[in-house]
Amino acid sequence: MENIIKLAEGMNGISDEELGVVLDKTLAGAGKPLKKVLLLPPDFTRMHSGAGKITAMLYSRLKDTAKVDVMPALGTHEPMTKEQTDIFFEGVVPFESIIPHRWREDVVKVGEVPANYIREISEGLIDEPIPIEMNKRLLDPSYDLILSIGQVVPHEVVGMANYTKNVLVGCGGKDTINKSHMLGAVFGMERLMGKDHSPVRKVFDYAQEHFLNKLPLAYILTVTTASGDHIKIEGIYTGKSRKIFEEAVSLSRQKNLNFMNKPIQKAVVYLDPREFKSTWLGNKAIYRTRMAMADKAELIILAPGIRKFGEDETIDLLIRKYGYRGREHTLNQFRENADLRENPSAAAHLIHGSSDGRFQITYAVSHLTREEVEGVGFKYMAYEEAAARYKPEDIHDGYYEGAEETWFYISNPALGLWTVS
Repeated sequence: MENIIKLAEGMNGISDEELGVVLDKTLAGAGKPLKKVLLLPPDFTRMHSGAGKITAMLYSRLKDTAKVDVMPALGTHEPMTKEQTDIFFEGVVPFESIIPHRWREDVVKVGEVPANYIREISEGLIDEPIPIEMNKRLLDPSYDLILSIGQVVPHEVVGMANYTKNVLVGCGGKDTINKSHMLGAVFGMERLMGKDHSPVRKVFDYAQEHFLNKLPLAYILTVTTASGDHIKIEGIYTGKSRKIFEEAVSLSRQKNLNFMNKPIQKAVVYLDPREFKSTWLGNKAIYRTRMAMADKAELIILAPGIRKFGEDETIDLLIRKYGYRGREHTLNQFRENADLRENPSAAAHLIHGSSDGRFQITYAVSHLTREEVEGVGFKYMAYEEAAARYKPEDIHDGYYEGAEETWFYISNPALGLWTVS
């Protein structure tokens, strides 16, 4: 399949007409009649990726001539609801056509990345193989084409999200998710966020070369920016080779990395309640700002939709039990407790979600109690109080000065990475 690279020009991003041309060329590039196609979009937690629109356009083009299966790359996230499906796929993809990915049950092992390679890329921090598991549906030989659709943006585990991550984590199994996340956490998120060649990305590259290349798999990658709910697709890259990912990384670093000229003393970050319902997802407010936060700074997270900690019951219980209490504390608990060792992605998440005492984190919530929030190591504020003080509905990203304090406001942490230049 020919690589297709399309960069936006002008202020409005890529138009629907331009998008349609790229998608038509992508489908034609399969080089054969398409009778059965599998689409792997992200889920609702990537609502600003442009991937919902793209999936809807592909579904419309294919549904009359091919059997089209749609399996959102949920990873560890909850399955999409009908309401989310209707919004994300613009009412085009029927809810009945959505296939849930079950990361603990629906997977098969296709190989592993050897321990000596993991030791090399982790600088000796980890010395064990990483199994490569994926949803068994991807191995169904009746598919003429599998299209993985998603957004390239800075990420706390892999450095830059998407490409093979959408398959190996989004459609991956427990061991792949657990061990890759732990690799990223032990290596250190500050060392990899916003970068291409991280240790976790090298694991995924190994899997692409040795296992994924055997599949009829191609990628559609976007780079986006957003103002409120208005999504601008800045670039779209389609094809099979790593080059399309590298081109998307280059554009995302231009569009999604935000360089501050001085550390932030106080940040206020808003989490859209439609998208963020757990700290498992909402802690992007921490991950994406930590490199810009001053020592002894304060981060206030406005989280009206947060109702729980983990996306599934097992992870939620582990977060409540061990809390966000710093890297060394979590690693000690990981060594000493079997339940945490059995769920390394939870341990990785607990490491990521702590500032290690460097700055203060306050969650402003409506659906969790003070005891619950403080019980996992955060400070608590009632959302109503925080919203009255910071008025997120009335302001845009940037610095604001109130009567008694100055703060830096971020309306959507999922769309970027903030760091000090």
